[in-house]
Amino acid sequence: MNGRFEGTIEFARKKPPHSFNFEHFFDDENSIILKFTPENNCCKEEDCRIPLLEDSQRKVPDVQTLLKRFWKVAAPYWFSDDKIQARWQLAAVFALTLATTGISVGFNFLGRDFYNSLANKDQEQFTKQLLYYLASFAGGIPVFVLRDYAKDTLSLRWRSWMTSFYMDRYLKNRTFYKIQSQSIIDNPDQRIVDDLSSFTGTALAFSLTLFNATVDLISFSNILYGIYPPLFLVLLGYSLGGTAISVYLGRGLVTLNFLQEKKEADFRYGLVRVRENAESIAFYNGEENEMQLLLQRFRSAFENLSKLLISSRNLEFFTNGYRYLIQILPAAVVAPMYFSGKIEFGVINQSVSAFNHILGDFSLIVYQFQAISAFSAVIDRLGEFDDLLTNNETRSDGEPTEEILVNFAMDLSLEICEKDHLLVTGPSGSGKTSLLRAVAGLWNFGRGTIRFYDSNVRDNSTSLSADAASPEATFVHENNKQNTRNSREVFFLPQKPYMVLGTLRQQLLYPTWNDDLVPMSESDTPTGSLPFLMRGKDMDASPVKPTTDDLIRVLEDVRLGYILSRFDLDCTYEWSSVLSIGEQQRLAFARLLLSKPNLVLLDESTSALDEANEAHLYKLIGTTGITYISIGHRRTLYEHHKNVLHISPVEPTSVLPNWSFEPIKKDSAYNLSKQ
Repeated sequence: MNGRFEGTIEFARKKPPHSFNFEHFFDDENSIILKFTPENNCCKEEDCRIPLLEDSQRKVPDVQTLLKRFWKVAAPYWFSDDKIQARWQLAAVFALTLATTGISVGFNFLGRDFYNSLANKDQEQFTKQLLYYLASFAGGIPVFVLRDYAKDTLSLRWRSWMTSFYMDRYLKNRTFYKIQSQSIIDNPDQRIVDDLSSFTGTALAFSLTLFNATVDLISFSNILYGIYPPLFLVLLGYSLGGTAISVYLGRGLVTLNFLQEKKEADFRYGLVRVRENAESIAFYNGEENEMQLLLQRFRSAFENLSKLLISSRNLEFFTNGYRYLIQILPAAVVAPMYFSGKIEFGVINQSVSAFNHILGDFSLIVYQFQAISAFSAVIDRLGEFDDLLTNNETRSDGEPTEEILVNFAMDLSLEICEKDHLLVTGPSGSGKTSLLRAVAGLWNFGRGTIRFYDSNVRDNSTSLSADAASPEATFVHENNKQNTRNSREVFFLPQKPYMVLGTLRQQLLYPTWNDDLVPMSESDTPTGSLPFLMRGKDMDASPVKPTTDDLIRVLEDVRLGYILSRFDLDCTYEWSSVLSIGEQQRLAFARLLLSKPNLVLLDESTSALDEANEAHLYKLIGTTGITYISIGHRRTLYEHHKNVLHISPVEPTSVLPNWSFEPIKKDSAYNLSKQ
């Protein structure tokens, strides 16, 4: 294989903690060369974290900020590929809402005539109006039901699109990894699941409520103003005063609702952690500790909820008094007109009905203030999440916001030829895993260029490039849109393998191939499927998928063939619980053998295996011609590698290199293991 992979990477955030030159190329002799040249620059440890905003420091966002965030979160769907269908559905919902307002106005006049016939003791007219009432109910109720159904289906479609949209951005460019490793925001999963669902449903409900209130206000204002203008003016002043008082009394609800969302999510996450680590907790007898930690999280949510309930109670004192105090006013005002014979009895009922409609329209903020506060918290959380995703998408043009404390190898310079497998050793905290993260591209902030050339596709190259003005560098393909290294180039095996949620077949194919998803419902064919929830497969992006025979063969190669007597390839289980750590590590090697990458990075990937299985697996990958770099402490690892890089912790005052690199001699393997 001919080719070249070269460049310089300087990984830094705000201050350059370390940098190295990195070259990786295939020459005519099929060699791989890696070169590292560090700079001795390191940030202070206390500068290397971005703390989450303390609860007491969180400020209530102003109305302008909330409106901007609302538009930023809501707008993309209405200008997406689904915009035509979405806009037609929205138009239908508004049309049905307009129809319900018309029906309400009709009921207002029917009520007037009905009570007039009752007051006049006109039985014939009374029967006639009663039939009108029943017919109107029969025709009007379906319109109200269809409006709610259309609103809910549109909300579901909107939520589905937004969920796909946000998950795509969350998983792209390893954003999920950066959020988790840097602790930038809390509970992104809760924001995608709960907040998006709440946002779409509440946004549509409030939009329709506002639209309905506007139309309702215009319609019933004409009725009430025509009956008695002073009554309309009194109602207007009463509503404005009530709104101002409600805003004042409920000013802290937005922050309390925001914190309640966070604290409930933290408590739920604590319970999830217990479920995921049940065996370890049981071995430790850590039930009491877990109980205390969970109670602490629940107590935090409880205390915040208590404050929220107190604020809501104070607001309810006012809103209930506000709602019922004025109910008698319209009848009291127009009663003298009835006694003097200027109006009929039915007009009193009509004025009361119109008055209540207008009161509800004018008092929208008063009656909905708690719901508005909760919705504002959802907007704030989603807006914060959206800002983070947007910043990550455009970070290559800006300055990173966090620093990493790394100074793991002073003046490191080495070359690794193909099949000259490297073993990296050293005490905990010396920077062994940091080195693998850098090589794998997980740490890609910095300056420099990395290029990968495959002689089979001359024009297809992978490059990492940036300069001093662009401190973030990412892997990109010059002829396509990939921005990270794929598993065909560099494959990473951690100490605890990741088990996907799926079948045994999917475990083996991960991450190089995407197996067909197993339907979650009983129906084989999904009903009402939306196009943006069906991600098409790029058949050219991955090599030919292994057959069932290939999967069975590789399981036997890694000495896991026996599990096929217990589990079918297409059975779904919680594999991280069903399989032991040793079995999971062997399954990870099966993935590796199927993927056949150019370079493998192993971070204590055989720690749970006995020496015989460890030797067997290393011989397997050695026979495939794959070059690998391993981190480990076992003496037995030396016989599977040609060179050893030993890294010691950096002494702040030392100017001497903290590493050693030398070939492994079989007769000195034991002595090397003692370093």
